[in-house]
Amino acid sequence: MGGGGQQTESSEPAKVYTWEEVQKHCHRSDKWLVIDRKVYNITQWAKRHPGGIRVISHFAGEDATDAFVAFHPDPNFVRKFLKPLLIGELATTEPSQDHGKNAVLVQDFQALRDRVEREGLLRARPLFFSLYLGHILLLEALALGLLWVWGTSWSLTLLCSLMLATSQSQAGWLQHDYGHLSVCKTSSWNHVLHKFVIGHLKGASANWWNHRHFQHHAKPNVFSKDPDVNSLHVFVLGDKQPVEYGIKKLKYMPYHHQHQYFFLIGPPLVIPVFFTIQIFQTMFSQRNWVDLAWAMTFYLRFFCCYYPFFGFFGSVALISFVRFLESHWFVWVTQMNHLPMEIDHERHQDWLTMQLSATCNIEQSTFNDWFSGHLNFQIEHHLFPTMPRHNYHLVAPLVRALCEKHGLPYQVKTLQKAIIDVVGSLKKSGDLWLDAYLHK
Repeated sequence: MGGGGQQTESSEPAKVYTWEEVQKHCHRSDKWLVIDRKVYNITQWAKRHPGGIRVISHFAGEDATDAFVAFHPDPNFVRKFLKPLLIGELATTEPSQDHGKNAVLVQDFQALRDRVEREGLLRARPLFFSLYLGHILLLEALALGLLWVWGTSWSLTLLCSLMLATSQSQAGWLQHDYGHLSVCKTSSWNHVLHKFVIGHLKGASANWWNHRHFQHHAKPNVFSKDPDVNSLHVFVLGDKQPVEYGIKKLKYMPYHHQHQYFFLIGPPLVIPVFFTIQIFQTMFSQRNWVDLAWAMTFYLRFFCCYYPFFGFFGSVALISFVRFLESHWFVWVTQMNHLPMEIDHERHQDWLTMQLSATCNIEQSTFNDWFSGHLNFQIEHHLFPTMPRHNYHLVAPLVRALCEKHGLPYQVKTLQKAIIDVVGSLKKSGDLWLDAYLHK
């Protein structure tokens, strides 16, 4: 069967394939994948995939069952769109798992997933998210009211900036909830509210976030597939990339000092410079006028509120400073769960093993939950990305028990140690690069 051949379900006998045959179709112009032992040709469909062409393409030639279930709140609805793509099924002599994955582990995780659904842990509490949105809007109102009542002294302007940075950071965690379809019962309402929060409250693009973030979830800490570990030669990450760069004598930056210059170009610049440029570049290049319109409502509202106090350039300086503060918050929270973990090329691991090797948790506390948007439960979030965050602590003991049964590491750190480990991992990678650069 060629790369373009597709058939609809019919009375004809289903064609059967081996894993070896399926794995040959993992190229840009020829993509197959397997879901529940059924083989689909996604070559043309990938271009129309709502989550973006890249995230689905990362599973070309592989079993995508667990990822398919994890990303779609209503898999049965989505299966309707798969019917025209069906080209056959795995031969009865073939295992359900590819690449020698542990069948018992995979089945145990799927049983856990079934239990999670039965116990209602994928259902959100509307009051929780309503109150969460309320506290963000309250912070926005208090920041503006502060200036209206007491004026624009340096101290009050600084306090206003801190409040706005807090509201922006918390809005970032809330848009993350809507983006993962974990709040509303229907995907359409999640999408609408996602555009409102990330567009109107933050001035960013929902489509840009979706296409970037779902790749991270699909293949966390996998080079060329997870955009979060594409450091554009600014950093070398993990244990293998530094050695590869060193052997090839690549020195785009003084990597043995990356744990130091990280403080200058990492937390301060990711949101105000890198993300801002990337967001607007993406919206214009993809002609995403809907997201651009949403983002413009944020900037229009911001300048209408703060122009009377600071003028145009003063308002630009204010939003830039707020983005600077927010960026520190965002970078430390997102990197402490992933950067010190395993970062490698594709290893074709099962869903549970892959997510556990790339994520760790931070100890639970009221502050840590709020500060990180419950991403201190990063393991549970990655295993069940559509689960509402207020249920992470309920599923965590079940996940830990499953990990203990199969001998998988389930890492939990203090907030302080997690932050220190970010710097330590950068230093370790830089030292590996220097050793390979000088001696290999």
